[in-house]
Amino acid sequence: MTALSPGTTPGRPADRPGGQARGSSATAERAPGSRRWLLIVPTALLVLAGFVYPVATIVVRSVTQPETGLQNFSWLLHDATALEVLGRTLTVAAVATLITLVLGYPYAYLMTLSGPALRGLLMLAVLMPFWTSLMVRVFAWVIILQDHGVLNTVLDALGLGRTHLLGTTTGVLIGMCQILMPFMVLPLFNAMRSIDRRVVQAGMICGAPPWKAFWRVFVPLSLPGVFAGSLMVFILSLGFYITPAVLGSPRQELLPNALYTQISELLNWGRGGALAVALLLTAGCLLAVTAWVSKRVTGKSAGVTGGLEL
Repeated sequence: MTALSPGTTPGRPADRPGGQARGSSATAERAPGSRRWLLIVPTALLVLAGFVYPVATIVVRSVTQPETGLQNFSWLLHDATALEVLGRTLTVAAVATLITLVLGYPYAYLMTLSGPALRGLLMLAVLMPFWTSLMVRVFAWVIILQDHGVLNTVLDALGLGRTHLLGTTTGVLIGMCQILMPFMVLPLFNAMRSIDRRVVQAGMICGAPPWKAFWRVFVPLSLPGVFAGSLMVFILSLGFYITPAVLGSPRQELLPNALYTQISELLNWGRGGALAVALLLTAGCLLAVTAWVSKRVTGKSAGVTGGLEL
């Protein structure tokens, strides 16, 4: 047995060789971990100041101005013009999502089949709109779509006749789809490039024709990207203001334009707040429904990362 010196107690780390050093090291290691929450403080303050506070202010004003109550939401649900604007906004967003999906899916698929050089050029074409100001792109569409613009000049030269696009919903959709196309293509490409092509080849080996193997094997595996891109494009479409204001008409305004009219021109913060709350609830409900459908269909939650679990 080992003799203990007077005044010592068995089992105390400080009495063992190196015990004090190990205890100090453990304390030093735990100290930074106990303050990790400080890392989120700048981001949390930014979110609170830039998003939570303005949204909370709008929500409060929607039920307090001009007087406390739900009269602003009653107006929204019973006013024919407000319901027409809301329905038009949802329709335009849905059509823009469908168009970008139909055009973006084969483009993203071609990117997965291309070699490094061609894939780089295709990616450059997708990202190039981000290098140009939104205002520049919108006014470029004004030059293209106006009655004596580039598009009508080409149509007239081909003998197809001129068409009126500027100031119409069709013109707004053209501008929106061009701006939103990258937000559809990138999630689709992210999902498609992770698909093992040997699975499709296995389907063809089992006797399926190429088109059926593509439809029954590849397309279901790419659904996370479809859900992610569609969700992103639809929600962004709900908040478009500049494009409808420049390419559209006041008689066919969308919900963000109506919101601006109520607040900035009519100074009616209550009705403007009701429109803003309706827009926020629509986006939130859509996000919840899309996440539920994606979970049921693909087993993954739809997210802006192209189908990765969020």
